[in-house]
Amino acid sequence: MAKTPKIKVTKESSTGLNTRFKVRGKSAEVPRTKLVNEVKQGKHPEYHVRSNGRVEYVASNPDGSKRNNLG
Repeated sequence: MAKTPKIKVTKESSTGLNTRFKVRGKSAEVPRTKLVNEVKQGKHPEYHVRSNGRVEYVASNPDGSKRNNLG
């Protein structure tokens, strides 16, 4: 059985960029830039940071499951 995602998207921009997130265990929403920094620091080992050349964003590590992807 797939695990429930630790991070859930709560807000997107008009272009579809995920901008705010709910992290399980935290009461407040987290902005994208803070979440990117947390992932880089190793606080969320199930996720990694990607870049499209302009913007860094968080993605779940590949494991073959669609259930635990961000979205």
